[in-house]
Amino acid sequence: MKFGIHNPSWLFGPDPAEVFEGVKAKARWAENHGFVWFSVMDHLIQIAGVGAADEPFMEGWTVLSALAAVTSRIRLATLATSVGYRNPTHLAKIAAGVDLISRGRLTLGIGAGYFETEYRQYGWDFPQRPAVRIRQMEEAVRLILAMWTEKRTTFRGRYFQVEDAILEPKPVQKPRPPVMIAGGGEQLTLRAVARLADACNVGGDPETVKHKLAILRGHCDAAQRDYDAIERPTTIAGCSLATRPRWRRSVRGSPIGGRCGASSARFPRPSI
Repeated sequence: MKFGIHNPSWLFGPDPAEVFEGVKAKARWAENHGFVWFSVMDHLIQIAGVGAADEPFMEGWTVLSALAAVTSRIRLATLATSVGYRNPTHLAKIAAGVDLISRGRLTLGIGAGYFETEYRQYGWDFPQRPAVRIRQMEEAVRLILAMWTEKRTTFRGRYFQVEDAILEPKPVQKPRPPVMIAGGGEQLTLRAVARLADACNVGGDPETVKHKLAILRGHCDAAQRDYDAIERPTTIAGCSLATRPRWRRSVRGSPIGGRCGASSARFPRPSI
């Protein structure tokens, strides 16, 4: 069993200008004390149940880029990026950059998005039907994977289109960084996990998690996908538990403070 830390809050003292110093110290502390994973939320304002909406809140990919440069071993991730917040080709480029800066330590956590208030504040369209947002997320993952692995990408989907797009340099991890899809929707989200993801993130009490994973296994069977190849972290009472995936990355290469979501998981042993 190995452990990771999720950072859901940016309260590190009275001075908001010191927020990055706080999260940097937290990530370094985690890395130096045997944690193998450090993730941040991809929001623009704080979510209900964690803190007040007007709390200081850092943009997740900006922080991951900076943490990639000041850590050396710990895996970095968003938990989770909303498909509606960035064009997926732009997100593929951002993620490839973080993977390069970190020398192959990125996991792309992505989801369909749900926080309508945030969408409205920042001027993004919010499809009211969850099925639309989930289908957007699935299509975005397909496009991102193509951008990471193809010399030039032409993609004509229902929601996203690109023409002869170049992404260089490619991510460091081979064949590509792992993708984690967040959410427990039984008909569409878990089916997308079975088709496309290297990991999922579902939450709830033990019986709920057991039920969701049984649904995921059924989707894997239908897609002829090895269920045991998917990392399966589950959030229970603030902690995440996961089985060990078969994913292997191929690369060369103080007090915690704030509110802290701790996670425990079985992760692949990195080959560095």
